[in-house]
Parts: sequence; structure tokens; C-alpha cells
Amino acid sequence: MRPAPGPGSGPAAPGTGARRRPPVSASPSPTASTPPAPRFHLPWADLLRRLHWRHLTFTLREQQLFLLLAVIIGLFSGLSVVLFRIAIDGLRFELLGSGLTPAALRVLLAPVLGGLVVAFLVIKLFPRVRGSGVNQTKAAVYVYDGFIPFNTVIGKFVTCALAIGSGQSLGPEDPSLQMGAGIASALGRRLRLSREKVRLIAPVGAAAGLAAAFNAPISAVLFVIEEVIGTWSAGVLGAIILSAVSSVVITRWFLGDQPLFSIPPYHLVHPAELLAYAALGVVGGLASLVFVHLIRFARPRLKALPRWTHYLQPAVAGLLIGVIGLKFPQVMGAGYIYIDQAMHDQYAWQVLAMLAAFKILSTSLSFVSGTPGGMFAPALFIGAMMGGAVGGVEHHFFPWLTGSVGAYALVGMGALFAGFLRVPMTSVFMVLEVSGNYSIILPAMISNMIAYLISRQYQSTPLFDMLSKQDGLDLPSMEERREVETPRVEDALRPYSGPILQGGDSIAEALRHAANSPQGVLLAQDGEGSWCSITKEELQRQVEAGNTAAPLSSLLPSTPLPHVHPDQVLDEALRRLGDAPLLPVVNRANFRKLEGVISLSDILQAYRRQESGG
Repeated sequence: MRPAPGPGSGPAAPGTGARRRPPVSASPSPTASTPPAPRFHLPWADLLRRLHWRHLTFTLREQQLFLLLAVIIGLFSGLSVVLFRIAIDGLRFELLGSGLTPAALRVLLAPVLGGLVVAFLVIKLFPRVRGSGVNQTKAAVYVYDGFIPFNTVIGKFVTCALAIGSGQSLGPEDPSLQMGAGIASALGRRLRLSREKVRLIAPVGAAAGLAAAFNAPISAVLFVIEEVIGTWSAGVLGAIILSAVSSVVITRWFLGDQPLFSIPPYHLVHPAELLAYAALGVVGGLASLVFVHLIRFARPRLKALPRWTHYLQPAVAGLLIGVIGLKFPQVMGAGYIYIDQAMHDQYAWQVLAMLAAFKILSTSLSFVSGTPGGMFAPALFIGAMMGGAVGGVEHHFFPWLTGSVGAYALVGMGALFAGFLRVPMTSVFMVLEVSGNYSIILPAMISNMIAYLISRQYQSTPLFDMLSKQDGLDLPSMEERREVETPRVEDALRPYSGPILQGGDSIAEALRHAANSPQGVLLAQDGEGSWCSITKEELQRQVEAGNTAAPLSSLLPSTPLPHVHPDQVLDEALRRLGDAPLLPVVNRANFRKLEGVISLSDILQAYRRQESGG
């Protein structure tokens, strides 16, 4: 069924929902209504829609259709990422040549020319493709009910392939995430799913795109949960997993089953080596602070420059990156091959340290200039070089205590990832998934957590939250969602000062028990031990009417009163409360044992105490 028009939307165009397209020249407003489906024709989408209505509706429930659609989204997202990687490699070959050290003229000119073309395309044709793609996907979920124009998918593909292929210091993972979300959004609208399902399906596509680009389905699922939806929602988790797995199957079918990096074997040489990984965590945290502060300082200042300069900013950034690339061509593009070299100890630690520093600078230049592209690959590059440098220093001074430099490069990737992007769970599982070695988990957990804590301590606003505020969007902070303590029933319950009436008592006996109680609403248990409530006034009315000998159970409602437990969240208590004046709070081991009661006013007071920090 087509969703009903949202408030504030204009008249519906024929064949579309009553959704208003947001202006393409300005940052989307959090209060804007959801736009209509774009006017594009996808034969395969029409086929799926016909299949959906004519055949599948009669045999599958909506949730099963949603899971089936997740697999289809994963297949299309995986195929798009395969084409995306081929396009990047082809453009890099044409613009920079096939060697690891391109000719100097190509190094200088390719990012400049690529920057000019990308700027023109972004400003004139695809204004929504700026940035990495993570916040654009979050905006689609939380502002536009899952709407991502399909031309954004096309624009992201073209501009990011050209930017990365010409040597801009960005990566393909974040754009792949947005492209996957856009494909999911287009399919959901073509199949005329409900507004809620279209909103939920964008993260499903995001996980598929990221998993295909990174060849790591577990890390992709965790990242989408940590940074896009912010919750372990059972309704969407299965679909996210299915889409991620199916997209990786496609990429491995076409591109092979090889991981992004070949990881050397690892084992802990000596327990004291864990101190070296702790030091790596400190370095990773400090490096992430420098990285974020560069972006926070430069990005709003460049955005505030006159509009005509926006046509030149990516080209100027490309020129500066080209100058750096004359000496260190490794900083250009995603740099996966150089990460692999660092893991196999092919650079001196001094070179690794310089590569990490120049990659921070070159990536900041690309990103703040408005060039579309991702931050995942640069973060991995910086972390690998930084980790390799720390490992090289440790190995130089304490060769009997430390393992291979490759292990430090691998753990450094996770540490920088945790500090820069503030996704602690994803960073640990990424190291495990990439390495396939469970023994690396202790160093990874130590380094990642230290880097994450340093970043939290000295950078109050996470990167993606900072970027959304710079763009005028008030998107939900997933870090705040994870770390805000959820109030529970035990925070709001109060003692019950009245008697617990029994259904077998007479009405007169019940009133005698309640005579001296300050409670206006009394709790009672029926013959089966279920909880009910009755007011003292009702008992008095029955006695005054002469109905004294009747059992109390004759006055109790047939539907028992819901009960809650002290450890349950207040949201659940509020949901169960309904129109009831209060709820009994009972022991989990014995639901006849009363721990207290909770009412609407108790719940509201608990929320107010939380807001005030009390």
C-alpha cells in the first residue's frame, strides 16, 4: 500500500507518493518532508515489483519479503562495487600509469585535472555526493524516510571513481556504503514498500555496499549498527546480515576470494610486548586527534569561501597532493598495495612515520576541499604506517621482546580506526576479520581501547557528528546513544505502603485491611496469583450499597494488571502502563513477591532526574 502523505507535503504528482523533494542546492533540513520517488526507469525493478504483487504476496509474509529483498539488494550492491573497483583501477591506469612510481608530470597533472572535472560534476549535476557518504545515508534514514535519489548513486560512482583514480587521497568504502543504501532505497520505492520499510532498508543496502568494498561482512554489519542505526534491532539485523553476505559472495565471485591484505603470521613473543601495543594505542589516539582537528579547522573555512572557489578547491588540493606525491607517491589514492607492503616490513620505520604524517595531510586536503570519497581506506593506511613505525622502533630497541612489524601495522589500523571514527567494536572485529588470527585479539583490544579513550577524552564530538553539525544537520549521535545510561524501573519504583488484598476476601474485609492505608489505589491478587488494582473509593461505594459479603474477586477486572521487573527499562514500563494508575514491580524468581510499584508520575520524575544529571 502506498504510504499516506506526510504533514506539510504538497499535492501528490500522479503516480507518486505525496513527498516533496528537498532542494538540491542546500543542505537538507531535518524538518523537511520526505521527497517523492525519482523519475527513472529500471526494468529489473519493474519486474521485481510485478513479481512482488502477483506471486510473492500470496505465499510470503512481509518480513520474509523483506529478507528476500535484502538478498537482492546485496546482489545488486555487490555488482555495483565490482564495477566501481574496476572503474577506479581503470582510471588510475589511464591517468597515473601502471607503475608503482608514476611519472612526475602525471603525478602533478592527474589530480589537478581530476579535481576540476569532479568539482564541475558535483556543483552542477550531483550536489548530494559531497563527503564520505556515511552522514548522507544517516540523513536519508532519519530525515527523509530512507529516500536517496538514484542519481546520487550514479553521481557517487562517477565522481568518486574519478577522484580516487586520479590520485585524490580518499577511499572507496564509504561511497560504496552510500551507493548500496541508494540501491536499496530505489528498490524499496519501486516495490512500493511502506514508508517504515523504506526507511529501514537503507541501512540494509549500506551494509551490503560496505561489506562488498571491504570484503569483510562482519565489520560492515557492526559498523552499520554502531554508526548508522545505533541499535541491535532484531527487525533489521537479519536483513543487514543477509545483504552483507550476499554482496560479499558477488565480489568474491568476480574478483576472487583473496583478502584485501596478506597478513603475516602472528604470535605473542613475550607478555611484556603488550606494553608496546599499549604505546601504539597512545600514538593512535594522538594521531586521530590531529586528523580530526585538521578537518574541523579547515572544512568550515573552505566552505565559507565564495562559491566560485568551490570549482577550484579540489584542483588546488590535487596540486598539493601531487607535490607530496613526487616524493611519496604512496599517499595518492586508497593505497591498499602500500599497506600490504608495510605489513611485510618493506619500509624503514622512519619512512613509515613520514607516510603516516603525509597521508593525514593529503587526506585532509582532499576531504575539506569537498572532493567526494571515503575516509576508511586513508584511516587504514595511516594506522598501518603508524603501527609499522611504532613496531620498527620497538624492534630496534627491544628485538627480543617484539614480534613482526606486520602485526604492529595490523593492530595500528584498528587503533587509528577506533580513535578517528569512534567505532570501538567494529575496529576490533575488523582486525580479527582481516587477519583471520584470533591470537591478535589481545593486542587489538588494548591498542584500540586506549586510542578510543584518548579520542573521547580530548575530542568531545565524534567525527561524523562534527561533520553533520557543519552541514547544518542535527543527526542523532550514535556514541551518545551507546553511552547514555538507560533509566530502569528500579530507578523509578517506590515502596507500596498499602495491603495486598486477596480475591477470596469479602469486600468488607478488604475495606478493613485498607482503612488505615494512605494508598488510594490498592493492589490485589486473584486466586491464581495474578495482580489487579482497585480503588479504596470503589470498596467504600460497595459497602455503602450493602454489598459487603460478596468476594473481592467479583470486583476485580478479568484482565490481570501487567507487572514489570526492577531491571527492565522504563520505556517498557511506560508501554505496559497504558491507562492503569500503577504497575506492580515484582521479583523475577517469584512474581507474587512485590518489590514496589511504579506510576506515570514516577516514570516522568525519573526521566527528569536523568535529564538534569541527578
